[in-house]
Amino acid sequence: MSNKSGSENRQRTVCLPVRLTPAEAQAVKSKALDSGVPVSEFFRCAALGRKTRSTVDNQVINELRRLGGMLKDQFNKSGGQYSTESGAALREITAAITRIAGERQ
Repeated sequence: MSNKSGSENRQRTVCLPVRLTPAEAQAVKSKALDSGVPVSEFFRCAALGRKTRSTVDNQVINELRRLGGMLKDQFNKSGGQYSTESGAALREITAAITRIAGERQ
């Protein structure tokens, strides 16, 4: 918006009612929560083609990285036993992280 006075929230004065089924309303609320934004911001982003960043995705990526680190540590402590299996698992974890990160963009 080009108006420099007032906060962005004060400049938003138009309210658009939206009809949803209870299931749709719950899905929207869940997705907004996952994205870490209020429902109104989630709707604005969806309607205006903006991306929202899912906090769940960040949590999953962090957990996958943690598991990969644990697997690598076990591999090192075992002297390389099951290297084929460990390598395959680490590649799968890396691919999952890449896939999740790519879906967010």
